[in-house]
Amino acid sequence: MDLGLRDRVYVVTGATRGLGNATARALVADGAKVVVSGRDEKSVADAATALGPNAVGVAADNADPATAERLIGAARERFGRFDGVLISVGGPPAGFAADITDEQWQGAFESVFLGAVRLARTAAAELGPGGVIGFVLSSSVHEPVPGLTVSNGLRPGLAGFAKSLADELGPHGVRVVGVLPGRIDTDRVRELDARSADPQATRTASESRIPLRRYGAPEEFGRAAAFLLSPAASYVTGVMLPVDGGSRHGF
Repeated sequence: MDLGLRDRVYVVTGATRGLGNATARALVADGAKVVVSGRDEKSVADAATALGPNAVGVAADNADPATAERLIGAARERFGRFDGVLISVGGPPAGFAADITDEQWQGAFESVFLGAVRLARTAAAELGPGGVIGFVLSSSVHEPVPGLTVSNGLRPGLAGFAKSLADELGPHGVRVVGVLPGRIDTDRVRELDARSADPQATRTASESRIPLRRYGAPEEFGRAAAFLLSPAASYVTGVMLPVDGGSRHGF
C-alpha cells in the first residue's frame, strides 16, 4: 500500500529513541523527510545520521517557547516544505501522588503539556489542507496507570486539547490525531519494570494481561503512527488510536 509519504516533510520531536525514533524511521522508510529533535545534541546528531540524508537533527527542548518555530523553520529551510508534526516527549517522572514535588509537576507541565500545545498551535498556523498534527499520548488517556501519577494527570488533558483542535482545524483541511501506546518494549517501559523487585516477573504479569500476550515492538508503534500521519489516512481525524495489543477492553 502506498501511503503517499514520498517527499512529504514532518517534524518528529523526542525522536532520538523510543516511539518518536521508531516513527521517524517508518516515515523515512516510506519516502518522507523528517526533522528530528531531542534535548541532547549528540543523540540528535546520531539519530539523524542513522536515518540518512532525508533527515536533519535539531537539538531542542519542547519546554522552550522558541522550539516550535525553530523546528518548523528547519523543515522549510532544509526541505522546502512542512506537512505535519508528531509531538512526542519523554515520559514524566514516575511516582505516586505523595512523591511528586511541585517542581516536578511544573517541569512536566512545561514539557509534556504546554510544550505540546505550543508546538501544535504553531504548526496549525503553518499548515494548509492535507496537513496533520499528531500527539504521542498514553493508555492513561482512558485509564490511570499505577505509579504514573503525573502522566495520568497530564495526558488526558492533552487528549482533550487534541480533540478540540481537531474540531477547530477540520474546516481548514488539517487533521489532528492521537496515538496511545500501551506496553511497548522501549527503554522507558523497561525502566518502569525495573522499579519492581523482580522486573522479569513484572513483565510476565503485564504480558499475561495483554490479549496478544506480549509487549509491542517500537517498529509496530512506528508503522501505526506513520499511517495516521500519512495521506492514506486522509479521512481520519480526532481519533485516539490505542496501539496496545488489545489491552484496552472498551470500545
